[in-house]
Amino acid sequence: MKDGKSAILDILTQCATACERCFDSCLRENDISMFAECIRLDKECAQVCRLAASLIASGSAYAAEVVDICSDICAGCAGECEKHDHEHCRICAVACRQCEEACQNFAPSSS
Repeated sequence: MKDGKSAILDILTQCATACERCFDSCLRENDISMFAECIRLDKECAQVCRLAASLIASGSAYAAEVVDICSDICAGCAGECEKHDHEHCRICAVACRQCEEACQNFAPSSS
């Protein structure tokens, strides 16, 4: 069984990857303008998930603050992806909701 630190690192990485895949898939859609907000949030979410993972891994004193922001961005990205009926958006929304929950439950002492 993974410890809390390993588990959240995995979830953050999975979310970032799902967001990057969704971002890339949205760019290949016929009406990209319909996905503009999804693309923007995918990019932001992937970036903040990677940052949060890096800060947790290094034991940063600021990790908890970034994880709080990450939770908010994951919620926003999931909400946007849930508006679209595409498989890549559905997968991204699920990953973002899981990451949102993990971030809400994150405690720096779990490291």
